[in-house]
Amino acid sequence: MSEANIVAPTRATVALVHGAFADSSSWNGVVAGLQSAGVPVTAISNPLRGISADAAYVAGALAQIPGPVLAVGHSYGGAVITNAALRAGNVVGLVYVAAFAPDRGEKILDIETGSTDSVLNTALVELTYPTGEGDATQVEFAIAPDKFHDVFASDVSVEQAAVMAATQRPASVLGFAEPNGEPAWRSLPSWAVVATGDHAAGADVVRSMAQRAGATIVEAEGSHVIMVSRPQVVIDVIRQALDTLAQAAPAPSGAMN
Repeated sequence: MSEANIVAPTRATVALVHGAFADSSSWNGVVAGLQSAGVPVTAISNPLRGISADAAYVAGALAQIPGPVLAVGHSYGGAVITNAALRAGNVVGLVYVAAFAPDRGEKILDIETGSTDSVLNTALVELTYPTGEGDATQVEFAIAPDKFHDVFASDVSVEQAAVMAATQRPASVLGFAEPNGEPAWRSLPSWAVVATGDHAAGADVVRSMAQRAGATIVEAEGSHVIMVSRPQVVIDVIRQALDTLAQAAPAPSGAMN
């Protein structure tokens, strides 16, 4: 068998899904690092309008990416990929970054209530948005700007946290209160980054959900936005996942044994 007969398995495209109170720019450091390593990557905008709506949108976006996909979710984005991955049909693995990995029927609100590490609920501001149905409105939450640094991003500078607070995207109450569907982690391999200083999602519940999912877990010192403050930690886990998936992938049709 010559080298010309060897066909390498197709490597997955990395699809990054941000969480609540953030946008795709929160992945900038991770995107830059993956691109410099030649890894195909895209960031999907998460609507933050509720589990069912967001999972449908993200599943549609994932399904349009050619080839296999490694779905990476931060915070609430972890719940979204948990619900969206199987529906997309091309996701081969999951990476949770300081993220929720809920089981069927669970609500993030209840998960957060069980955390002793999270102080997020003490920092939320209640707002409303129009639903598009007459004068009807729905509740959404933002983080109070004066609490954003301590609760959400304690290991970035005060100045950077202030910018993140000013550009945050509020999240609908439906993201916290809607029950989750069948979890993709039951049938897909998963990896997880647990930020030990996570006071938003809560390091304790992030860790326990990752353990339940059977994820390969990496713990690192950092806040809830560890992908901003320590992007290399997240990049390393993503590349580990990609390498494992590539090694496990079946040989393409036509490859010689």
